[in-house]
Amino acid sequence: MGTAYTLFDVLEFLHRAGLPNTDTTIDDPELIEWRGGGPYDWPNST
Repeated sequence: MGTAYTLFDVLEFLHRAGLPNTDTTIDDPELIEWRGGGPYDWPNST
């Protein structure tokens, strides 16, 4: 869907896709491919 720069961006993508935006969803590798971070690790965020 795009590049997320914060966890809020990921939650917005989930919302737009009609998926639940829960901790279980963001930890599911079948739904989200994390690159260079993870649900709680945002190395480039301020």
